[in-house]
Amino acid sequence: MQFPAGSDGTRPTTPTVKAIVAEAVRNSDPALASRVEADTSWRQGYVGAMRELTVRTAADDDAATTIARDGLAAARAHLVHVANDGTQRPLADLDVDAAVDAARGTFGTHTVDGTAEPRQELAIPYQGRMLSGHDLERQLAAWVHKGIVEQSCADAVMRVVAHPEWLSLPGHVVADIGAGAEMGPLEMLSSWGARILAIDIHRVSERLEKMARDGAGHVSLPTKDGETGADITRDTTAVAAWIDEQAGDDTVVLGMHAYADSGMHIRLTLAADLIATWLQERRPTTVLAYLATPTDAFVVPQEIIDAARSRWSRHGSKGFAKRALRTASRGQLFTEPYPKGSRVTDCIIAQQGPNYAVAKRLQRWRAVASEADGRRVSFNVAPATFTRSVTKNTALKAAYAGAHHFGVEVFAAETSRALMAALLIHDVMRDDLAPGAAPQRAHAEELFSDGAAHGGLWRTAWAPRSALGVAAALGAPKALRRKA
Repeated sequence: MQFPAGSDGTRPTTPTVKAIVAEAVRNSDPALASRVEADTSWRQGYVGAMRELTVRTAADDDAATTIARDGLAAARAHLVHVANDGTQRPLADLDVDAAVDAARGTFGTHTVDGTAEPRQELAIPYQGRMLSGHDLERQLAAWVHKGIVEQSCADAVMRVVAHPEWLSLPGHVVADIGAGAEMGPLEMLSSWGARILAIDIHRVSERLEKMARDGAGHVSLPTKDGETGADITRDTTAVAAWIDEQAGDDTVVLGMHAYADSGMHIRLTLAADLIATWLQERRPTTVLAYLATPTDAFVVPQEIIDAARSRWSRHGSKGFAKRALRTASRGQLFTEPYPKGSRVTDCIIAQQGPNYAVAKRLQRWRAVASEADGRRVSFNVAPATFTRSVTKNTALKAAYAGAHHFGVEVFAAETSRALMAALLIHDVMRDDLAPGAAPQRAHAEELFSDGAAHGGLWRTAWAPRSALGVAAALGAPKALRRKA
């Protein structure tokens, strides 16, 4: 699974990534496609392009689905499969069924049974306490009141509280790609007694095994040549075969939580996508599960827009300091969150880069396409979180540390993990739908706004990026203390 090689043997990411975005939107907005292709400063220009693409997605449900399908097709047309002899061909030309059949038996299995008793009640760690029952309900209500999570998020978590028998995911097996990810659900699912296929590279295997032993579930890891772990970009079809073999009669929940820097994130995403589509064809009730980053552009409901504009009217546009900064910055600081007619919240942070943005968009496109085909997807917006990938970026770390000045709560990793795992349980086990079936939505993008735990970014009084620099300045002392 690779970017195509040029005549000089290198595999640059930018031409391919631009082509994917341009081809995704060409049938819906040819002018935007042309602007993307002509962009000579993609590292900066991608922010506007991804926002405009989202605006076009908002136009109607057909546009959202068309863009998703076209983007996925473009990705498979441009990324390549490299054979052992070095020859390459587009992923679109790969006979996946034949490749999976040929790869069966590549991996063995190492299973670790947990030593603890399964937890029988949903509890979420928050600020040094374990919140459950009425305490959790009160905290969820407080988050809703402050605009930190949506009511649909609180409702979903409380449905899990009311159904503790869901926690172990009976009748399901979770195949978790990137099982060692900091925001992944493995630790929580294992503590609830779930069955998990943990897929990650060898160097994190020891940590995965420890989490499995400390939990109460049954965690299986792939093995090959005496080594535990798997690289899905190298053994894509072999991993697909292993998941199918291990799942037995259980319904597969395929989680994609892997992250990597630069173009590797896109390679991981496309490898997981190939596995996902093959499993969906072979096992139609397969549920796909992803996490959405809050630092992206989303189509949001009118109620959220009205709430943010109300905050803007009350204090977002007032105050001498804010007006002065807005004037001095030529309108770049403390701008209105949703300009007239806008349905899109733009929370993209330029420092994360175009490869990250497009990798996450590819995941969203797969989710939209799958729901359009009537298949179940869990895709929840997670709150801004103090993860290792954030804290290693000085600017982001400082901005997160100062975010509370603007009505945004940045969560501890342990809180986000538990909250997102609870939402996953809800999405998989909800009993108001047929097994594996998707809910009916007025617009495809409701998949992301339903149950969102955006941390307040969508409801803040200012366009998030317009307050980012000030948040970083205010948070810098706190960020430095964290480092010390």
